Amino acid sequence: MTNYWPEGWLMNTAQNRSFCQSASGLWEALHTQTILEARAFVCTPEHDLMVDFGFCKGIIPRCEGAIGIQDGTTRDIALLSRVNKPICFIVQSIRQNADGSITPVLSRRLAQENCCREYIQTLVRGDVIPARVTHLEPFGCFVDIGCGVVSLIPIDCISISRISHPSDRFRVGQDIHAVVTGVEENLRVSLSHKELLGTWEENAACFTPGETVSGTVRSVESYGIFVELTPNLAGLAEPKEGVRASQQASVYIKSLIPEKMKIKLIVIDAFDSPSPISEPHYFIDSGHIDHWIYSPDASAKKIETLFSPSEIQEGSAF
Repeated sequence: MTNYWPEGWLMNTAQNRSFCQSASGLWEALHTQTILEARAFVCTPEHDLMVDFGFCKGIIPRCEGAIGIQDGTTRDIALLSRVNKPICFIVQSIRQNADGSITPVLSRRLAQENCCREYIQTLVRGDVIPARVTHLEPFGCFVDIGCGVVSLIPIDCISISRISHPSDRFRVGQDIHAVVTGVEENLRVSLSHKELLGTWEENAACFTPGETVSGTVRSVESYGIFVELTPNLAGLAEPKEGVRASQQASVYIKSLIPEKMKIKLIVIDAFDSPSPISEPHYFIDSGHIDHWIYSPDASAKKIETLFSPSEIQEGSAF
């Protein structure tokens, strides 16, 4: 398990509070080079971040705000966007002021470099890691995998069931898990999520023919209506007048057909309602995956992900 967590995870721990509540605690953190967290409350016109400890104010100089700020590969928006949020850092020095107060000088860059060297550099394809959602774009979900180091989960890797936008599945600040699909030489990590949400059989086992259950309409075609029952399981319902994509639905389960990876449904009712963002139900939430097979043994169609050193092969059911 990693000792480097997404920003915000350390904020309320007993150890972090102990270090951050007194001058002696910050002096100890300086000598031990312990990674701490506190809330950034101001970004100055010079783009220095100010951190509030309660009894004193610390400063993260602009060049220490993130990896890449100094050479221009990271934009200053990465600093501005941390205001009013927890931010990690290592205490670099403590200035003694004339009035007897102190000003801790902090470095987020050093914390990130340590995280890259001691954690991210050790990751391999198939490792399951914790992450926190930082922002959502039409093409994918950006997540913090440790000390503010951000990686992307492409939209087609979020779940087997297709979605129109990552906001259908996640919210900013949500804690999730992801699986590593690649680590480049520059330590850029690529991620996936769908492999952790269960196989067709694992998800189908949660349902029984004859039940009427809730679902989300994902698409309406001339031949039928695709209704998502879980993020990794969708079924096809018979056409019904007035049903639209993104509606919530109650559906009757006619049959489960493993050899075809199909679920036959009947839409009982469909209605407009905000789609709830629920916590993911993970069948895998730690450890390592070498080979993931979504499709049942009885199915002629093979959907799998191979976490091999040379390539990743994968498919999509819907």
